[in-house]
Amino acid sequence: MSVLGTETPTGRLLRRLRPGGVLAALGLALILLAVIAPEALTPRDPLAIAPSEAFSPPSWTHPFGTDESGRDLFARVVHGAAASAGIGLAATAIGIGAGLVLGFAGALGPRAIDTAIARVVEVLFALPTLVLALLLVAVIGPGTQASVIAIGVATAPGYARILRSRVRGVVRSDYVAYARHEGAGPLTVFVRHIAPNTLWPLVATATLGVGQAIVWVSALSFLGLGALPPSPEWGAMLNAGRVYISSAWWMTVLPGAAIVATATVLTVLGRRASGAGSEGR
Repeated sequence: MSVLGTETPTGRLLRRLRPGGVLAALGLALILLAVIAPEALTPRDPLAIAPSEAFSPPSWTHPFGTDESGRDLFARVVHGAAASAGIGLAATAIGIGAGLVLGFAGALGPRAIDTAIARVVEVLFALPTLVLALLLVAVIGPGTQASVIAIGVATAPGYARILRSRVRGVVRSDYVAYARHEGAGPLTVFVRHIAPNTLWPLVATATLGVGQAIVWVSALSFLGLGALPPSPEWGAMLNAGRVYISSAWWMTVLPGAAIVATATVLTVLGRRASGAGSEGR
């Protein structure tokens, strides 16, 4: 709490983290460790093959077992965090960037531009994100870069709608009207009032979006349209393991569990961040 009794969004977020959010925050720390320093969690090479140890079930030596080439699955899941999370972050960044342009242009631009953007966003938003991403991949072509662009563009309409709605509400607020009455210019009003009061909900939504993007990118890789084996990317590992699911379940279940756990952690934190940003407004 501040001296005046007003709690900042950061303070509300820290309060809302307890108790379940603390566990999610610890999970996020573990994921970040895997992304930044995977060697701290496992010294094994995720690409090193050992044919004599192929299809080894989970054990003390190989906690997640091995795949058809004898590669250590725990090392591949740990090193795959950087690939999957990096792709998810890149796709979310593209979606937010496009959403910012469309949202601010629609809410602050001329009525004709707002109408045109609104119609385009509504058409794109009517399609499920994964379906739209599949259509874009079909046009661009398969591959990691294509899947990042496809997921980014497919998520942009959602961010644009959220931002446009929020900006329009802030523009009509009393404090913006008062600032204009006091002689503040358009740029000053935007920097001091509109941007700070519209970007926080988008940041909270983006936290949720990263987890969703990881799931969608993994889905594209599972379909053979994203990263390809032997890349230690979680979706590609699912694609490779599905052939052996009846005899080597760990090749599919454990990478899938990593995807679910990461998406759950980001969803929990995103919901708490969203609630912290909306309190007190």
